[in-house]
Amino acid sequence: MNPYQRLPATAFWKLSVAQKHMFDISDLWDPKFNIKPQDKVATFGSCFAQHIGRALNKRGFNWLISEHAPAGCSEALAKRYNYGVFTARTGNIYTASLLKQWTKWALGLETPPEEVWQTDGRFFDPFRPTIEPNGFESLDDLLKTRQHTLACFRRAIEQSSYFVFTLGLTESWHNKTHGHEYPLCPGTAAGEFIEDEHVFINQKFGDIKTSLLEVTELMKGVNSNLKFIFTVSPVPLAATNSQRHVAVATMASKSILRTVADELVTDYDDFDYFPSYEIINSPIFKGAFFEPNLRAVNHYGVDFVMDQFFACLGSKFPMTATEAVPAPAAPSPSQEAKKVAEAPSITKEADEVCDEIILESYAKSEQA
Repeated sequence: MNPYQRLPATAFWKLSVAQKHMFDISDLWDPKFNIKPQDKVATFGSCFAQHIGRALNKRGFNWLISEHAPAGCSEALAKRYNYGVFTARTGNIYTASLLKQWTKWALGLETPPEEVWQTDGRFFDPFRPTIEPNGFESLDDLLKTRQHTLACFRRAIEQSSYFVFTLGLTESWHNKTHGHEYPLCPGTAAGEFIEDEHVFINQKFGDIKTSLLEVTELMKGVNSNLKFIFTVSPVPLAATNSQRHVAVATMASKSILRTVADELVTDYDDFDYFPSYEIINSPIFKGAFFEPNLRAVNHYGVDFVMDQFFACLGSKFPMTATEAVPAPAAPSPSQEAKKVAEAPSITKEADEVCDEIILESYAKSEQA
């Protein structure tokens, strides 16, 4: 006898991968928590995080929206102004340290800096530079809106049963003098880059782990029952300032984030991890879920990932599956995904708000 003789089929590549069609592979997640449809779930993070919230809502789960669009606002206009993208109107939160910064501000442990960016008479929030496409009309509007979002962010922490956070980047930009972090490099979406003032930090494993432990402890200080689900965004970096090839920088960044998440989930009962990164990027799926640019994830990939989320949840906790709204019967995401694999030209890019994509506009052709 040896330990391998007692392992399930999912422990063996031959049984769970090689002998199956790639779209029939299942049981990729063993959820720790029984997320019931009535449980409030907050979602924040990088671009891919917004798909989780929409999928929860579509399946009849309680995706918490703590900051709503003004009455009468159309869905398209609301999205343009970043309502209903995440639980509150924070914009993308790409790093663990940026999440910690938002949390400290929301809980009143620190005060947001007075820094504001101005362009052509319009005011831009350095910490949500794309939240208003054309900037704010006045400084007062900017500050009042930010304070409202901070209050909504705090309410999300206080009211949620589960806090889902999608880790996106290790690369970050900080104010050298005051220490605060920006979601984007100053001078890209707005503002002015000042070489002596703005510093690039490619965060290391220990720093990221420490930030996540600190921020989750702060959140549990106001909501002791809160549990956390981490994911890693499967979307490659749009650009890197690491002085490495963007493909190498992407693998380094995602590998670090994935390792941090794995260690936390292994060591702490209140943390879980959902493998959206693995589903999209694994060689098992042969790149079928990417657009031709090999960066954007298409709708079929998003649907397949979220199908796995609910299938695994329902398999372990059958009562949850019967309480939730069934997925559309036809065509199933898996059937559509098979079409993608056979004819990549029919893919359709997933509809997401991604601040980082602005960095692509600074690329120069090799001939330039």
